[in-house]
Amino acid sequence: MSQRDPLAALTAAAQEPAWLVGGVVRDRALGRPTDDYDVAVQGDARKLARALAQAADAHAFALSDSFGVWRVVARDHAWQVDVLPVAGGSIEADLARRDFTINAIAEPLGGGPYVDPFGGTSDLRERRLRMVSPRAFAQDPLRTLRLARLACELEFSLDADTVAAARASSSALSAVAPERVFAELRRIVVAEQALRGLALMDELGATDVVLPEISRMRGVEQSVYHHLDVYEHTRLVLQGVIELERVPERWVGQHGPAVSRFLAEPLANELTRGQALRFGALLHDVAKPATRDVTPEGRVTFIGHDAMGAETATSVLARLRASERLREHVAALTRHHLRLGFLVHETPLTRRTIYRYLRACEPVEIDVTMLSMADRLATRGKVAEPAIARHLELARQLLGEALAWHAARPRPPVRGDELARAVGLRPGPELGRILAELEEASFAGEISSTEQAIERARELVGAVGGPVAADQ
Repeated sequence: MSQRDPLAALTAAAQEPAWLVGGVVRDRALGRPTDDYDVAVQGDARKLARALAQAADAHAFALSDSFGVWRVVARDHAWQVDVLPVAGGSIEADLARRDFTINAIAEPLGGGPYVDPFGGTSDLRERRLRMVSPRAFAQDPLRTLRLARLACELEFSLDADTVAAARASSSALSAVAPERVFAELRRIVVAEQALRGLALMDELGATDVVLPEISRMRGVEQSVYHHLDVYEHTRLVLQGVIELERVPERWVGQHGPAVSRFLAEPLANELTRGQALRFGALLHDVAKPATRDVTPEGRVTFIGHDAMGAETATSVLARLRASERLREHVAALTRHHLRLGFLVHETPLTRRTIYRYLRACEPVEIDVTMLSMADRLATRGKVAEPAIARHLELARQLLGEALAWHAARPRPPVRGDELARAVGLRPGPELGRILAELEEASFAGEISSTEQAIERARELVGAVGGPVAADQ
């Protein structure tokens, strides 16, 4: 048996009636690849799980003692199978407890006609999402969010009665475990049709509960340099980030292949850097509603929305139980997303200015440069076109610098211990300050050897009142 296909081993191992159920049946019917299988067995789930593990040389373990669910995982992690006892006494009763009709189809192991008491196969043909029963959302309010997620992942339409029932239950999402909420939200944000998924969250009332900070962006008008309110601007920035991820060459030219490789790197929470950048786009202006002001001259400002936004983004992702790595990453994107725009009027940039930009933005120096591109492209108010052109030209220059920085981060041209001996300094803040200055001077091309670095260090020490004797 292929390690990529556990079905033959499942069929051979099953000594009691058993069915494939849920998403695996749906995906097989749609011709979508899957490596995640749910099996309902009319009998002992543990027995079938252990038999499968033995036959497939895989690992089996209890996933839920209270529900009797067992999981079997291939040694190469090519697939996983969840084995669960049939609920309600029969496969039909089990299917009646499920969320949507396309997930309430059972396929007998070993072949045979579908068990389809709710017309799921018809809904698959019609590419329609329809609830199994009006109680579906009350039984598990997370299904409101799952409805939006499935619609954008599968590109299915929504049954009107199902939309109404989901909307009526959306407030109950507040009682759902944050980890479960984030798992669905994450899949919406990384979907090909992410913008549709987020729009459906709005329509279903889920955004107000799950991401009220996003809801508060609606109707927040911006300056004359913007053509959209904060909410619609944010959606457009997200669309730009998605397009940049798909076809980077269109925006970054020769850097396209390097950007593609970079965005494909894993980051946190099963997200690549490109997918995490989508969360940065979604939250980069999250503090604009709280910081909006109008000057006596009538100019709209959002002073401090970058710093406050970093704190708010951290709070949002902490509430959703995202990892600390993702929180810090998105906070950094939010904190630094304005930096490149401030530099446009300083072009051509000195090497020291480039260094300070990269050092300040590290470790998101590449990510935030791309976010700034999407942000500027989504800002098409007064005198937009020449401003966009200048911004993108500078962004491409800094992106090349950032890629080089990421590949081989600059270092001081002399070791700290060697410098301390040469200029008579103890290890401490002053030595660190001088090393940082030497690193910047080296990046700027002002010094190129250890000897020059030590001479510059002596000048710096003398400028602040003479050396402090190092311990001998």
